[in-house]
Amino acid sequence: MNDSQLLRYSRHILLPEIGITGQETLLRSHVLIVGMGGLGAPASMYLAASGIGNLTICDGDEVDLTNLQRQIVHRTDAISLPKTLSARQTLTGINPETSITTITQYADKAKLSELVATADLVIDASDRFSTRDALNHACISYRKPLVSGAVIGFGGQVTVFDLRHDTSPCYHCLFPEDGTSENIRCATMGVFAPLAGIIGCMQAAEAIKVLLGIGEPLNGRVLLLDGMAMTWRSVRLEKDITCTACSPTVR
Repeated sequence: MNDSQLLRYSRHILLPEIGITGQETLLRSHVLIVGMGGLGAPASMYLAASGIGNLTICDGDEVDLTNLQRQIVHRTDAISLPKTLSARQTLTGINPETSITTITQYADKAKLSELVATADLVIDASDRFSTRDALNHACISYRKPLVSGAVIGFGGQVTVFDLRHDTSPCYHCLFPEDGTSENIRCATMGVFAPLAGIIGCMQAAEAIKVLLGIGEPLNGRVLLLDGMAMTWRSVRLEKDITCTACSPTVR
């Protein structure tokens, strides 16, 4: 690291769990974020600020006025711009040293598989079951850690599927159904704006912990947030030996 980087990341470097070695690891890391909405916005901003060297951001949507209530990476003057281009402007302003690759499309299974293959870690910030399912399968195939989050109304959840380990559960272990009801709820219910920020920031925190191998990531645990009572509940998640996605005896 040069002198400017030592100053920029000095508050990380002062943490013995990170230090210079850890920060250099972050500078070499490549994170894929799928979805630049309410969750991808804060997650991407904190990852860029923290010094992730390469971010690939994927979203096929454009910025709409209704997004601005919670998708804080976008600005009013970015309305009608592709979300990835709007986000790149903001992220470059936060940290010009982070390399931003934009994928301005709704990626299909083949494209998601291609993107996952080159990333060190994946953040699922999407709101479509089909995308979540495809990401899960790609992360299983390439043994990549997947940080998953979701918000709806006043509720949120966050977890980690560290698919580098054979004993880790996957997204399909948690949601084995086809996701139809989940998609309908996301399309018809509102979202309490600060909740998206809380869950998105936790996704960034878990991503950094996994990349550095520090602390106790949420692999095998799902945190559920009740935003009205501001209470957390932790639920253990075990690998489903009958899972059609990750169980080698079923696939």
